[in-house]
Amino acid sequence: MAPQSLAIVARVYAYKMMDPTTMSTEKDINSVDEKEPKAGDLRKATAKPYEAEQEAAAHDLNKKESLSAYFTILAAGFGLISDGYQNNLMTMSNVIFKELYPDYYTSNVSTRVSNSLLVGAVLGQIFVGLICDRVGRKVALVSTTLLIVIGATLGTAAHGAHGSVQGLFWFLTIARGITGVGVGGEYPASSTSASEAANETAQANRGPVFIMVTNFVLSFGGPVAVAVFLIVLSAAGENHLETVWRVCFGVGILLPLTVFFFRLRMLSSKLYRKGAIKRRVPYGLVFKRYWRELIGTCGAWFLYDFVTFPNGVFSATIISNVIPNGNIKATAEWQLLLGTIALPGVFVGAYLCNRLGRRNTMMLGFSGYLLFGLIIGLAYDEITKIIPLFVIFYGLMQSVGNMGPGDMLGLTSSESYATPIRGTCYGLSAAIGKTGAAVGTQAFTPIQNNLGKRWTFIIAAICGVTGVLITYFCVPDKTGVDLADEDAKFMKYLADNGWEGEVGEDDEKGMLADHHVAEAGSAEI
Repeated sequence: MAPQSLAIVARVYAYKMMDPTTMSTEKDINSVDEKEPKAGDLRKATAKPYEAEQEAAAHDLNKKESLSAYFTILAAGFGLISDGYQNNLMTMSNVIFKELYPDYYTSNVSTRVSNSLLVGAVLGQIFVGLICDRVGRKVALVSTTLLIVIGATLGTAAHGAHGSVQGLFWFLTIARGITGVGVGGEYPASSTSASEAANETAQANRGPVFIMVTNFVLSFGGPVAVAVFLIVLSAAGENHLETVWRVCFGVGILLPLTVFFFRLRMLSSKLYRKGAIKRRVPYGLVFKRYWRELIGTCGAWFLYDFVTFPNGVFSATIISNVIPNGNIKATAEWQLLLGTIALPGVFVGAYLCNRLGRRNTMMLGFSGYLLFGLIIGLAYDEITKIIPLFVIFYGLMQSVGNMGPGDMLGLTSSESYATPIRGTCYGLSAAIGKTGAAVGTQAFTPIQNNLGKRWTFIIAAICGVTGVLITYFCVPDKTGVDLADEDAKFMKYLADNGWEGEVGEDDEKGMLADHHVAEAGSAEI
C-alpha cells in the first residue's frame, strides 16, 4: 500500500474508548504519517480506526484549555442568571404598571409586553443555535451578551412620543423583544458550551455541574428580581413607582456585563474544535437520526414552558388577587417566598440526575405537576382562603417542575445530540419550549376568565401526564455516557451514508471521506 494511502487512513476522526487491541496498529499508522507531514492539508476522516486518539484528546487539556473550560462553566452561570432575571422582571413590573396606568395597561397590553420577550427568545434560540454550530461558540456568546445589554438599556430608557403611555408600552415591547433575542440565544450558546466544558473537566459529575450553572441560576434569577424590586421599592417608596421599575430594568444591564470580557477571550471546547461541521451540514441525515429525540426534547419543553412561564409571569397577579387588600410590597414579599420555595427542587434534581437517571427524574417532576396541579385546582376555593398554605402548595408545584423537566430538559437536550449539531438541536428544542411559553401566556388570562382560575392548575396537571408519556417514549437517557461517544456514532453514521465534508476548525480541521474507502484501506494494513 502506498505511503500516501497510509497517511490518508491514518488521519481519521472518531470518538470511542481506548481499545488495547488497536493500539499497536494505530501507533504504526501514526509513525508512517509523521514521515509525511503536510501542513495545511485537510485530513481525510472516517469513524473507524482513529477513535482512541479522539476520545483521549477530548479530555487531554493543556493548562490554558483547562482554565478556559472552568471559566466557561462559571461564565455560563453568570450569563444565565441575567436570563433568569429578565424572565422574571415582568413579574412585579406587571403589578406596577397596573397601579400606574390602570386605564392603559389592559390584559392585552400586559400579554403583548410579556410575550415580546418570548417572541424574541424563540428567534434567538433558533438563529443563535445555528450560529453556535456554523460560526462558533464564542461568536454566539458575545453576540447574545451585546443584545441583552442593548435591549435592557432601551427598556430602561423607554418613553412614548410626547409622553404617550401607549407609545411607552410599544417602546417596551420592542426593547423587550431585542432583549429576548439575547436571552433566547444564551440558552444554546451558554448551555452547549457549559455541557462540553463539564464533559472535559468533570465527566462523572457533568449532570450536576450543568444543572447548577444553568437551571439553578435561571431559577435563582426569580428571587433575585423580586429582592432587587423590594430593595428599590423600600429606598424609593411607593410614591415613586416609575423610578422603581426603571431602576429594576437598569440592573438587568449590569448582569451580562460581568462576563463580557471573559467571553471575548474564551476558547471553544475540544469537542467542538475537533467535531464542528460548518459547511454542507447534512440536516436531512440529522433529522433522520434524531427525529425521536427531537420529538422528546421539543415536546417536553413545550409542555414545561406552557405551564411554568405564565405561572411565573402572572404569579404576582395571582397572589395579589388572593391577598385581601394586599398592597404592592405585601405581594412582593409573598412572591419572594414563592420563589424561594421553588429553589430546593433544583438541588434535588441535581442530586437525583445521576442516581435515578435523567429520564426517570424528568418523569418524576412531571408527575408532581399532576399531584399538586390537581390538589390546588380541585380545592382552589378552599385553599386560597389560607394564603400561606396556597403559597406553599404553589411553590411546591414549581419546585417539582424545577426538579424534573426544569433541570433535565437542558441537560438531555445537550446530551442527546452530537457536537456538530448540538447548538442547533438544543436551540430548536428551547425555541419550541418558548413557543409553549408564549401560547401559555396568551391563553392564561382567557382560561382564567372563561373557565375559572382553578383551571390553570388543572391544565397543568393534564400537561404533567402528557409530559410523562413523551419523556418515557422519546427522551433518551444518557446518564454517565461521554459526549464523545455520540460524536463517534454520528461520524460513523455520516460516513456510512456517504456524506463527505470538512470537520473541525482551525488546526483541528479535517475531511470526513467515504467511510468504506478508508475502511478498505485500513483492512490492507
